[in-house]
Amino acid sequence: MKSIREIYKTGKGPSSSHTMGPERAANYFKNAHPQADGFRVILYGSLSKTGVGHGTDRVLREVLAPVPTEIVFSDEALPAAREYIADNFSPEYLPETPNVFKGRKNAQDAHEAIRPTDVTLTPDRVRHDLTPEQYRLYRLIWGRFTACQMANAVYDNVVVDAGSAGYLFRANYSEQKFAGYTAVYEEAKDEETSEVRRPLPSLKQGDAVDLKQVTKEQQFTQPPARYTEATLIRAMEEKGIGRPSTYAPTISTILSRNYVVKEGRYLRPTNLGIVVTEMMEEYFRNIVDLKFTANMETDLDKIEAGKMAWKDVLREYYKDFDANLNNAEIQLEGKHLKVPDEESDEVCPNCGRKLVYKNGRFGRFLACPGYPECSFTMPIVVEMPGKCPACGGRLLKRTSRKGFAYYACERGHDCPGHGEGEGGENIQGFMTWDVPTKDYCPECGKTMFKRAGKGANKPFCINPECPNYLPPDKRGYKRKPKPADDAAEAKAEAEPESKETKPETKKPAAKKSTAKKPAAKKPAAKKTAAKKPAAKKTTKPKKEA
Repeated sequence: MKSIREIYKTGKGPSSSHTMGPERAANYFKNAHPQADGFRVILYGSLSKTGVGHGTDRVLREVLAPVPTEIVFSDEALPAAREYIADNFSPEYLPETPNVFKGRKNAQDAHEAIRPTDVTLTPDRVRHDLTPEQYRLYRLIWGRFTACQMANAVYDNVVVDAGSAGYLFRANYSEQKFAGYTAVYEEAKDEETSEVRRPLPSLKQGDAVDLKQVTKEQQFTQPPARYTEATLIRAMEEKGIGRPSTYAPTISTILSRNYVVKEGRYLRPTNLGIVVTEMMEEYFRNIVDLKFTANMETDLDKIEAGKMAWKDVLREYYKDFDANLNNAEIQLEGKHLKVPDEESDEVCPNCGRKLVYKNGRFGRFLACPGYPECSFTMPIVVEMPGKCPACGGRLLKRTSRKGFAYYACERGHDCPGHGEGEGGENIQGFMTWDVPTKDYCPECGKTMFKRAGKGANKPFCINPECPNYLPPDKRGYKRKPKPADDAAEAKAEAEPESKETKPETKKPAAKKSTAKKPAAKKPAAKKTAAKKPAAKKTTKPKKEA
């Protein structure tokens, strides 16, 4: 009996991508040059880096046999990068020897890293051929690739220690003296700040400094921050869990199965995720153990290198797994695991109970735990900092029908303020597309807002009666014209065309018989009848709600 691996095997060796292509190329050259006394094969890229481990050289020699074959493993990327740096930068930017970086123990070296095929094609040269998203991605790839072969950046760090009344005060300042690799690439910061640090004055040991101000701050020990997607991947790398190719699918899986939810940038475990984790730790302790996962990754590497037989690894794994699975089925037979409801701070207006989070066809929502006696439901709202500038109520984050986030007063239409709808029309109740902040205007005392989007956005006041008021056209948005304006422009553009074509259209109309006139009116009647289902479409949001 053959295994599935043998039946559906493609190519030779552990990696078909490293053997099928070279095998086809070798057959082509062998048939094209039957009288050749020898072959010289040059391998580039990933074939050069990992060709030996994946059997590329073995396949080539087998196909080209009995003709003697010389295989050369070439890496053209490093010489090309160093040549570009030498031609476009001063000599101090180029290290004497190529920079070699040690890969992580669990790194996948089967394929070469994504890099520019031609380093001379700088982002500025190809910008006109790329979309903005493509340009940013290419700039990142090109910058990281070029920077890895450049000299280090040099900084001057100045630290000043001043003692007074038995206390030690420290000030530090860092200034860049040599750009190095930062000339082409610089790591992005998690939070941008507009604060500009001034350099320290020139001081000598023993100089006296004047104390101008003392600020007292009390700080408390904070619990460890929850994982973000980036920190979770970093932890998986450190603990040897998964591979670079499985990091993204792992995070998407736990999110899609509602084991965790995203709150801002952070991942918070749900009650469902906690229940599943506890069950796995009780019945499958050896599988969810970190050492088991890391050891499995090591065994897979040994299988790839030909040091272990894959059947032995699977046999050892299924021996314990089968026993644990049978035990879990016996212990859980007839039992129902109840996931406890997660309470919210919102109160049911009908019965006074605290609403709980539920999962439905269209995502999470809030529902009354008293169902079926009380069937009250409402969408999830997020309370924002600050107060409504119109009535002082809470500001809530909501989502429009088109999926855009906006911020509105909790009183809705009962709020005396006004807002701007998706079509630009004025609506009753305070509503804005700008993000509320925790800061208050020093002039009028109203909540200040900032422009939506990434980056360090300076807060501004949206109170028209305040001297610090910032008009909408100066807030940095690229606002589209209102639908009324679009219709007016379209009508204005269409009018000259209709006037020019009128004399031409009248002549064919005169030649047509009167019998065709009712036929021309019939489609118009059909169109009006076809518009009736539009009334049905308006009922869809009611169904979703």
